[in-house]
Amino acid sequence: MKQTNGILACLLAVFFIATKTSFAAERPNILYLYVDDMGWGSIGPNGQVDRKAQGEPYVLTPNLDRLAEFGVNFRRGYGCTVCSPSRSSQQTGFHQGYTFADRNDPNNAKKAIRAEDLTMGDVLAKAGYATGYWGKWGYGGSKDQKNPTIDNLQTLPTSHGYQFVVAELHHVRAHTFFQPTLWNAPAIPGARGGLELKPNSMAKYRNNKAYPDYPASQNHPDYPEVAYCDDVYAFASLDFVRQQAVRYNKTGQPFFGLFAAQIPHAPFNEIQKLPDWDQAYKDKPYFQNLSDQSKQWCAMVTRIDAHFGNLLDALDDPNGDGDTSDSVARNTLVVFQSDNGGPKGSSREELDANGGLLGFKGSIYEGGIRVPTIMRWPAKITKDSKLKAGSNTDLVMDCSDLLPTFCELAGATTPVGLSGVSLAPTLTGEGEQRIREFLIHEAGGQASIIRGRHKLIRPRANTKGIKPGGKKIKAYRTAETGKGSGKFQLYDLKDDPAEKNNIAPKHPQLVKKLNELLTGERVDEAVGFANTYHSWQGPKDTSIAKASSWSDYIYQNSGVTYMQESGSPKASWCAKIAQGSALADKDAAFLGLEISGKLTVKSGANVEARNELRVGDKGQLILQGGSVESLRWVDVQEGAVLAGHGVVNAALYSKGTLALSLGKPLVVKGPAQLSGKLSLIGQGKVKSSQSITVLKAKLISGRFVNNEVSFAGKSYTIGYTETSITLTAK
Repeated sequence: MKQTNGILACLLAVFFIATKTSFAAERPNILYLYVDDMGWGSIGPNGQVDRKAQGEPYVLTPNLDRLAEFGVNFRRGYGCTVCSPSRSSQQTGFHQGYTFADRNDPNNAKKAIRAEDLTMGDVLAKAGYATGYWGKWGYGGSKDQKNPTIDNLQTLPTSHGYQFVVAELHHVRAHTFFQPTLWNAPAIPGARGGLELKPNSMAKYRNNKAYPDYPASQNHPDYPEVAYCDDVYAFASLDFVRQQAVRYNKTGQPFFGLFAAQIPHAPFNEIQKLPDWDQAYKDKPYFQNLSDQSKQWCAMVTRIDAHFGNLLDALDDPNGDGDTSDSVARNTLVVFQSDNGGPKGSSREELDANGGLLGFKGSIYEGGIRVPTIMRWPAKITKDSKLKAGSNTDLVMDCSDLLPTFCELAGATTPVGLSGVSLAPTLTGEGEQRIREFLIHEAGGQASIIRGRHKLIRPRANTKGIKPGGKKIKAYRTAETGKGSGKFQLYDLKDDPAEKNNIAPKHPQLVKKLNELLTGERVDEAVGFANTYHSWQGPKDTSIAKASSWSDYIYQNSGVTYMQESGSPKASWCAKIAQGSALADKDAAFLGLEISGKLTVKSGANVEARNELRVGDKGQLILQGGSVESLRWVDVQEGAVLAGHGVVNAALYSKGTLALSLGKPLVVKGPAQLSGKLSLIGQGKVKSSQSITVLKAKLISGRFVNNEVSFAGKSYTIGYTETSITLTAK
């Protein structure tokens, strides 16, 4: 199991003392505020400010409004349709087509996140961050209220890099806000999974002046003995932020904390067990005219907003002495997000909690998947930066983007083949933002793809062999309208965010293209289908297609085998050639492929890595007339080599060495961004002053670090056009 021990923690502390100045200046702290079932329209900039101005009932979120005022509101931020896949996608970076928890399967609690899945906690702890998780985790433990058990060590937060934990392991236990016990780490020696079950109590915080009284009201004599669990999560996260901020100022060790509140998930009425539960609305005349459920929902949202305010204040003044010279807010990235859209209910109707979007939690429409998302980072997001503080952006971003984003910001290696794409270049204003062309969602037999301004929804009926819009597709009933329809739905989200006008009949070719992409993203597989992990173990220059040259994948727990995958490469594999050499003499497909050893692609063979083909440090990808392909990119990292001639049917990013041939060019079907070195291999002679093309691309940006190159006793000057690299013999 991946657990941080005391010796490692001590070594990390020494390491960070030695490197304080470099890390403190460059790597941000990260505080991730995550809520449950809060609709897109539930925050000020997505509609509540307008409701207030128009004299309509609105929910109070002054601290989230403050976050948006000094941060950026992502108006097209996406989660998933329901909570379990949202958390799995968030943590692992894979969308619903590949994450093991692609829906709210009752068995997810036992099996959702596997040992091989690298989470936010894994990568950031390995990168030296102090890590904490508080709230609804949802995986690894039983649902029993009185005597819950740990059922899968592989899927625990403590098995995935999280060092400080107060959490609920089963989502059904989280369907009450007064569960009697919560799981805690660090734990007593020998505790199973590194977690200890402790009473859910606010005793630690009662009559303690170091903790704000509101919103927890922990000092009120009528506060329940069994605590409102989000109050406990909030104060545990507050402890962490205060303590780690002090450590950051002293040693430079950054911190990552994820507060996954249960608010505002049902049951709503439990908040009325708290003293002064509705005090924030005492002076709001409209409040008394709301339904009971809307009152409870408002109080829940405002309560968690107040907790968020405590955390933001702790970033500004960690020790609470009024002197902000110890503030860590400037270099802390704060992310706020919901897991999915808001549910049906009076809050949606009376307070427009989903912002007028069609659908609700569980549906494939925007009201089910578009979520409020705010990011603040004062060191990088300012009034003068490209991504301006206080602004809105329509950049499409997904919860699966956050893992690769955090990896890049932390200087950590991003797991290969993820669905998400790092937003670090957008947040920092440095480097080139790579493009994720589309988003995928699943719900109740339906699936959707969002690509730019367009969104395609596939009907529930079996569409195999039937053309988009065909008459043989069985009718189905949409969750929102109940209207019969058997056809594909296509919406222009830029002009029609409420998805009122189905334009599929007018764009049959676009529907066909989007449906092909959607099918390729594994939305048709049975529940529990997921990517698998494999390593090259074959003899030197063995065919990449030989099954015995790859490790098998088996996912077992407590004597139950959940998944087993072996054989030749498949398009759902995340694979690594970490050492040795492989030969591609026939076509092969992967989801992601990382080469740190050697791969030679022969003429006539094509190697596809759907999400990413990465050539890592000391890795060699040699094209002998063959081709490599990706829907995204081929990434040649520092210390890596891409050599020879052939075709790269993808975007090419090269920080390593391109060793090209004088005889035949390397052809890149997508754009090529260059910042590494150019060298030459192979045969060929060039007369003095003659030019020869060694690379062709759709568009070339950047430059090699060298201005000329020598080969076989001759020197050549490197020349650039928008679409080619040429060499001119001196």
